[in-house]
Amino acid sequence: MESTHLLSGSKKRVKIHPHTVTAKYATQAPYSPQPGVHTHFPQPGDEGYDDAPSFEDFGSFLEETSDRKNLTETKKWPLTLFGSKDKDKDTTNRPQAAGGLEMSEGGVRGAKGSGKGVGEQLASFGEASVSASRLTWVGLLGAALAHGCLIVLTRLASERFSLGPLFLLMVRSIVQLGSLAVPLHRGENPFGPDGYRIRLLCYGLAYSLSLCCAYSSLSFVSSGDGTTTWRLATTALSAILAFLLLEERLGLADGITIAAGLCGLGLVLLPTADESNSDSLTDPVVFWRGAFGWSLSALAGLWMALALVGYRSLKERVGVGTALFTVSWTGCLLAPASLILLQEGWSWPVSAPAWGLVLGLVACSVAAFLGMMHALTRLHPALVSASQSLEIPVALLLHLAVLPLAPTAPEVVGNVMVILSVGWLVAMKLLPSRGAGRRPREEYEEILDSPIK
Repeated sequence: MESTHLLSGSKKRVKIHPHTVTAKYATQAPYSPQPGVHTHFPQPGDEGYDDAPSFEDFGSFLEETSDRKNLTETKKWPLTLFGSKDKDKDTTNRPQAAGGLEMSEGGVRGAKGSGKGVGEQLASFGEASVSASRLTWVGLLGAALAHGCLIVLTRLASERFSLGPLFLLMVRSIVQLGSLAVPLHRGENPFGPDGYRIRLLCYGLAYSLSLCCAYSSLSFVSSGDGTTTWRLATTALSAILAFLLLEERLGLADGITIAAGLCGLGLVLLPTADESNSDSLTDPVVFWRGAFGWSLSALAGLWMALALVGYRSLKERVGVGTALFTVSWTGCLLAPASLILLQEGWSWPVSAPAWGLVLGLVACSVAAFLGMMHALTRLHPALVSASQSLEIPVALLLHLAVLPLAPTAPEVVGNVMVILSVGWLVAMKLLPSRGAGRRPREEYEEILDSPIK
């Protein structure tokens, strides 16, 4: 666009590009003036000086230019598999107030007038964030205790009442269908909001497949070995998948703590002297049954890691009640299929203690699920899974209370390492720091994890 007007008796030609502003000086190449044309920019006091756009107006001019917005949006590349498109939508579709500058200036004046500086505001926000973090970690530790009770109840149901693990999973999924009342009461779609139903379905299938593989492995390996392998694989793979799919990294201290916990789980898995001298190495049937059970446990860890990362990508868009209903109805489909595939017998509980055991198992599973899924909205999936490693020492203590058997030395050392790693992880997140630069970092991480950004 070109415009020509007379200033002080000379002709001026101004070229305005819709995306850039260029000042062309007559004395520098390559913008040398044409012969007979005098280049002059209006100065303060000259006619037309007030009509020239200022630098403040230029920012709003760029925001209102749709071509500029389209050009910047086309340069963005989806680096992550989950969540990148949603973040772009949130930033581009965010409404902008016409008087945003006046509102921000008024907010600054109000903050100055009330006497609250940025430090005090961050301090109050940090206190609220620490309080929420404490509730989150309390829920996580409660979920770990519920998982430990779940292991012991599953073993008791299998040994004393001859109830198969997959049958217990099917009954558990059927009872948990009552969680449909939660999204209906809140006026939410039980199958997820528009645009997130396929992702929610994949999350439910991954979670149910993980449970089916984990419960199926109990028919081939012991419950302690299967659960330990499942938790070890889940923690390690969730850290890798969160980095690959969500670009969420772990801090150095968190990584070292999680690695120590994984080493403790590895010590728990070391074979005892009786297992080393058994006929499993010579009998091919026993060997391949054990190998199949270990493979199912590792596969369960992979599916669970995918489920944790998938729900982490959904965050605040899908409620915990909706997630529980999704896991329940997908479990009602996959658990009978696994039951028929492995030809596990159907045995309904016939006594009141058996039904009480089943209902206690369902209650523990619901409590563990709620604690884990709520924590995923604020914490890294690997941290959530690492905190659930506490279920191994809890299950060992409960099992010793029911059947007093002396554990081996590697089991004791491994369980102590797990307890210390989880305790140190909780202490790092909740206890006030002595260092100078840690509290601002924690507040910054809480701001990043907050749904209000």
